[in-house]
Amino acid sequence: MSYQHISFEAKNDILWVGFGINEKKSMTTFTRETLDELKRAVLEAKEMDQKGSVKGLIFFSHKPGVFLAGVDISVINSLKTESEALRALDEAHSIFNALDDLKMPTAALVDGVCLGGGLELALTCKKIFISDSTKTALGLPEVMLGVLPGFGGTYRLPRKVGLPTALDMILTGKQIKGKKNLHLGLADAMLPVERMKEMAPEYLFRKKVKKKSVKEEVQAAAMDNFLTRKIIFQKAREKVMETSKGFYPAPLKILEVLERGAGKPRADYLGMEAEAFAELSQSIQSKNLQHIFFLTDASKKVENKDQLPNIKRGAVLGAGVMGGGIAWLFAQNNQAPIMKDLTQEALELGLKQASQNFSGAVKRKRMSQDEFNRKMRSIEPTLNFEAMKSADLLVEAVVENMDVKKKVFTEIEGYVRPDCILTSNTSSLSIEEMSKALKDSGRFAGLHFFNPVNKMPLVEIITHEKVRPEVVQTLLKWALDVKKTPIVVKDGPGFLVNRILAPYLNEAAFLLEEGVSIETLDEAALNFGMPMGPCRLMDEIGLDVCVKVGKIMHEGLGERATPSSLSTKLYEAKLLGKKNGKGFYLYDEKGKVIGKNPEVVKLLPNKKGQRDEMTLQMRLFLPMVNEAAYILADRICDKAATVDIGMIYGTGFPPFKGGLLKWADQEGLDRIAERLNNFSKEVSQDRYQIAPFLSMMINDKKKFYDL
Repeated sequence: MSYQHISFEAKNDILWVGFGINEKKSMTTFTRETLDELKRAVLEAKEMDQKGSVKGLIFFSHKPGVFLAGVDISVINSLKTESEALRALDEAHSIFNALDDLKMPTAALVDGVCLGGGLELALTCKKIFISDSTKTALGLPEVMLGVLPGFGGTYRLPRKVGLPTALDMILTGKQIKGKKNLHLGLADAMLPVERMKEMAPEYLFRKKVKKKSVKEEVQAAAMDNFLTRKIIFQKAREKVMETSKGFYPAPLKILEVLERGAGKPRADYLGMEAEAFAELSQSIQSKNLQHIFFLTDASKKVENKDQLPNIKRGAVLGAGVMGGGIAWLFAQNNQAPIMKDLTQEALELGLKQASQNFSGAVKRKRMSQDEFNRKMRSIEPTLNFEAMKSADLLVEAVVENMDVKKKVFTEIEGYVRPDCILTSNTSSLSIEEMSKALKDSGRFAGLHFFNPVNKMPLVEIITHEKVRPEVVQTLLKWALDVKKTPIVVKDGPGFLVNRILAPYLNEAAFLLEEGVSIETLDEAALNFGMPMGPCRLMDEIGLDVCVKVGKIMHEGLGERATPSSLSTKLYEAKLLGKKNGKGFYLYDEKGKVIGKNPEVVKLLPNKKGQRDEMTLQMRLFLPMVNEAAYILADRICDKAATVDIGMIYGTGFPPFKGGLLKWADQEGLDRIAERLNNFSKEVSQDRYQIAPFLSMMINDKKKFYDL
């Protein structure tokens, strides 16, 4: 019986089944074809087990660094009804249960990524062996797609590692790396990656001698106690509601299945798991999260990637909080950055920022102290330009002033190599104008990071007329190499993210002027699904920055971007936000909110603005949709996907809504236009005037994702 997608070979009394034999993608996944072949392989293995023709079974991967990355998302996406999903899961359960029931010793030989269905397969084996590679990671990330593990993961994982650990893994989708897999009991042995297949047979037949400690025995007994389980599930449910605010049904459904299924026979339990998966797979939240997965995956494709140069050394001009964050990013990715500023004090500030970022990783035990010291030593602080000759990529992060930036680029061009890529981290100044300071403007582009650099995943690559295509492609490749999510946009006021964010923050300020309270406004945004309210976000950005960007937007976009006077009042009162501890809220030395700022309340009008929450949300978010239509018309970007990636990864727009324009399409563009028209009459004709491009789409009966 021939196989195309897996290998099947009996050798020295052991049946070896390998994945990824003809895999061209970077990640080996379960496709329909792979699952069909696995079913045949399991039937053959069952026959061989019954005859005694082999003594053991070992699963492995032909692709180094990847065991199995789960089920191909397109398979989940193709399930159009609950009944179709149930049929697919019944088939998968029959395969995995047959593996579970084999009498002979079985093992999964895991090197690299082992996620989702890959880990569920491994859990059907009597043993799991992991390699000592740093790439080896085990997890069940299905919750991130709005579903639960559907191949028996919620049934088998608690039996392998215990209920508390299983809940933590399944509810968060976290990946377990290194020796922690041994400590948790998820892996039975760690083998050197170079000798895994050679050593596996010995470990396969070795009897388990590890006895449970007294502590583990007590914990196991406690898990059998109804009251203990009830407390565990209650605490887990409270934590889920705290983190997800109830916007995501999958974590709650996971808890329901695990709690109701406790003590039930395997067949009954797996039937519940399948029904829950089928229901979740058809939910709007899951469809939207799958949509985001495909958008993000598409953004990671770079043409001729292997032919593009690698960035081996970075450089940063300007060593403030942002400069220190960018230096951290270079150092984190072993690109030994040079960090240049005018004073020793400024350099120390940048080093302090980088150190704080690394210290967080040390505290969370994701980095050793030795690695911390090595990475910090790799940052070379300097007061002169000489060291810049070794840089492959330079990021300018000096004060947000066009004349200063132009002067810096004119000076630096004489020091760097001709092939060094030059970029500016400006958040709002014209890249086209800045490029005029350079003799070779073809190697220059915008590279806009979001603060804090170590937490915000997005980076905007801003192009201009003369930038060379290979420069843009190299920046794309570099951004992906340093684990950022890049979008390529054209030059224009605020580029993409800040241009769409500006009307949101501006409208929040106008609502405050109308008498809506700070708490009411922020709560409305939080209840929509945003990670923080607009007032809290303005504090995070800095009111001084909001004022500066507001002026640039007004100059570039006209009357629809007329800024509220409130930000200027706060700025003049030296209420800058988190950076000086006083904005809409008050902050302690660690940047934690300690209450509302009474000074701001005095500057707000003494009146009460009566608005229901839905109206507040529409006032905040519809101007963003309208501005996105202007952006598409101006060709700042050419597709809705770019807008949605930018808003999700740059502002935290609720992922369960699928992105700003996906949400708009689902709401209905005609309904959005109707609301904009009403606000235009009731609030402001300039700020709510429907974008001509949006009107055109409605007339043509098109959606943003039809473009």
